[in-house]
Amino acid sequence: MNLPLPKALADADYLLLPGQLMLRNGPVTGHAVVVSGGRFARVGPAAEVCAAFPHLAPVRLAEHLLMPGLIDAHTHLTQSLGKALAFGEPSEIFRRIWVPMEASLRPEAAYLSAKLAALEALRGGFTTVVDAGTRSEAGLDAIAQAVRDAGIRCVLAMTCNDLHHPLGDGAYAAIAPQAEQHLARYASDLLIAPSLAISIPEVASDRMLRHVAALTLAAGHMFQTHANEHLVAVERSLVARGLRPIELLHATDALNPSTLLAHATLLTPHELGLVRDSGAAVAYNPVASQWKGNAVLNAVLLHAQGVPFALGTDGTRYDGFRLMDAAEATQRLTHGLATGDSSCGGGWMWLDHATHQGAQAVGLSARTGAIAEGLAADFLLVDLNVPEMQPSWDLTWELVRLADRAQLDAVVVNGRLRLWQGWPVDWDARALLDEVRALAREDIVNAPIQRVHPVADVHRQLRRSQQRQA
Repeated sequence: MNLPLPKALADADYLLLPGQLMLRNGPVTGHAVVVSGGRFARVGPAAEVCAAFPHLAPVRLAEHLLMPGLIDAHTHLTQSLGKALAFGEPSEIFRRIWVPMEASLRPEAAYLSAKLAALEALRGGFTTVVDAGTRSEAGLDAIAQAVRDAGIRCVLAMTCNDLHHPLGDGAYAAIAPQAEQHLARYASDLLIAPSLAISIPEVASDRMLRHVAALTLAAGHMFQTHANEHLVAVERSLVARGLRPIELLHATDALNPSTLLAHATLLTPHELGLVRDSGAAVAYNPVASQWKGNAVLNAVLLHAQGVPFALGTDGTRYDGFRLMDAAEATQRLTHGLATGDSSCGGGWMWLDHATHQGAQAVGLSARTGAIAEGLAADFLLVDLNVPEMQPSWDLTWELVRLADRAQLDAVVVNGRLRLWQGWPVDWDARALLDEVRALAREDIVNAPIQRVHPVADVHRQLRRSQQRQA
C-alpha cells in the first residue's frame, strides 16, 4: 500500500501499522503503535491495538520499518558553518579552527549554524543531539532557539571553563551561579535538557570540576567533557596537572554517573576501571577517529565491561546509518581483526547504542530512545522497498551496513512530523541555505582560522609543484 500523505501524521492522535517495528530486542511484524499527546500511548499486536482504539483510522505502512530516532551523543552545533575546513587536518583542530571560528560568530551566525546542524541531523535520522558546549558568547540562546525552530531534541551544555578566563580569579564566582541558573532554566523544557560542560579537564580548576559534576549529579543531568582524545591532550594534562585527564576527573570527584566522556580513545586499564566503577558514560565518535584521531575507542570492550556508551558524530557528518556503519567498521579494523572477532558487536550492539542504550548513556532513557509506551514519540519511517534492502534476511545487520538516509520518509520528534522525505514540513529549509551561504561569506571567511593544509585543489597544485621541483 502507498505511504500516506504527511497530513496523516499531522493529527494529535494517530495509529500506525508498519510492516516492521523495531523494539528493544529486535524487529517484529504484526504490531501497531498509537501516538497521542506526543507520546507512544500503546504499542502491541495490531489486532489488540486497533480494537482498543476503534476511533483511529489505521495508517498502513506495509513496506516500512518504524524504528526509534537515533541519538547523536556528541556534537558541536555552532561548528557546522566550518565543517569542511577541518578536512585533512591534524588532531587538535579546535585550537586553530573551532575556537577562532566560534569566537567570531555573531548571534545570527550562531543561530544559523545551529539550525543548519539540526537540519542535517534530522535528515540523517537523529531525533536527539547532545551539544557539548559552544565557545560563542551568544551561542546558548541562539542554539536553544534554533533547535526549537528545527524541532529536534537537544541536550544543551553550558561551558564552565574557569582557568585562563578573562575574569581571572573571579571566574569561578561568576560562572558557578550561571551554571545553576542554566540547569534550572531548562529543567522542564519539552525539547531541551540542560547540561554543563568543561571543554577539557585541565581548563577548569579542581573546585569547578567538582562543583559542576556535583550539580549535574544532583539535578539528574549530564556533565560533559572531552577526555583522553589525543596524545597531545594527555601529555598536556600530565604537564599541567600531573595526572591524565580521566585520572584528574577521578581525583576531583568529577567522575560519576552524570559524567559523559567524549572520545576517551586513549584508555589505560586503570582508567577503564575508574570509568567502569564510577558509572560514567562515554560517547564513541568513530568518524572523528577516522578523520583526526590518534586512536579508536575499544567500544566492544566497554560494552563487555558494562560501561554505558553512545554513538556521536562530533559534528563530522550527520548521517545516522553511516555512523553505525563507521562504528562497526572502525571497531573491526582496529580491534576485531587482531582478535579474530568476526561478529564485532553482532550488528545489534551498534543499533542498540544508537538508540535505547544511547539514550541511557546521555541521561534520556526516561524520555526517548525506544518504541515503548510512555516514551516520547521520536521515530523514523524507513522505506524498506529498495534494492539495497531486498531480499531481507537480517534486518538489524542490514540497517547497520546497507541502510541509507535516503530511505527516511518521515522523521518524527515528540509525535510531530518534522521532516518528510528529507525536508521540513513547516519551515523553509531552502531559505536557510541561502542565508547560510551569504553569512558564511561575511563571517567565516574573515575569521582568524589557521589551516595546516590548504583546500584540496590548492593542496594538489602545491604537491605537483613540489614534485616538479624535486
